[in-house]
Amino acid sequence: MSKSLAIKLPATVESFRSQIEATIKPYIAIEPVLSKDKLTPWQSKFGGDPYFPKHLKYPKNPEGQPLYLLAQINFAEVPPLENFPSQGILQFYLDGQHDSYGFEFDDMMTQSHFRVLYFEEIETDQDKLITDFSFLPDVIEEEILLPFLGDFSLTFTKKYEPMSGYDYQIESLFQNNIDNDQLDLCNLLDDYTELYEGEEHKLGGYPFFTQDDPRFTLAEGIEPYCLLLQMVSDDDADIWWGDAGVGNFFIQPSALAKRDFSRVIYYYDCC
Repeated sequence: MSKSLAIKLPATVESFRSQIEATIKPYIAIEPVLSKDKLTPWQSKFGGDPYFPKHLKYPKNPEGQPLYLLAQINFAEVPPLENFPSQGILQFYLDGQHDSYGFEFDDMMTQSHFRVLYFEEIETDQDKLITDFSFLPDVIEEEILLPFLGDFSLTFTKKYEPMSGYDYQIESLFQNNIDNDQLDLCNLLDDYTELYEGEEHKLGGYPFFTQDDPRFTLAEGIEPYCLLLQMVSDDDADIWWGDAGVGNFFIQPSALAKRDFSRVIYYYDCC
């Protein structure tokens, strides 16, 4: 498969085929399976106990309370994806004692109630890792707010997709290429989004939202942010972000290439 991959389009959008096909790019689809057995510290996972070396400070919120692992990606288990690491472990943590899963609308970049960590070199001596996580408050007893209970093993599949109907750039793509006064932009977007909404767990690719793309609000002239990780509400896996919402993490491509995860945008929305 390549970027010239033919895609299905509604008849109302067929005249935009060349512009839409130009947006096709690869991504990694993620399939979570609730684990019956304890996963190893190094495995890719949603939830569970993280890989964490003893000599480092475990991530905490401003009140000194420990954060909870949302997702851990071991790139040795992931098909190659341009600009993404080919090795190491990338982790996403949330503040389970925060009433919006650690999301702060007024400051989506400061990692106070969420954290993104990357370990390029993996310590394989388990004696040098934290293995006792009893310092984490009990999720049920303390009414910790997380999108799921338990931990999930992950499988990864490389796929291709065009820009989703929720991406902030899709409206201008149609607008800039409409040369027929009879075409209605809202109807075009509705028809297109029915096929390409982007609603799945993934690395890279294009995002899904229940509300609006937060990248609309970023300052003009800065390097655009692309999708790093998306975790959606998933009835089959019993993953729920509030009322059928979604959690998204975005990064600038230059920062991703440098493995700099200090300015990641974290965004949560729901119906």
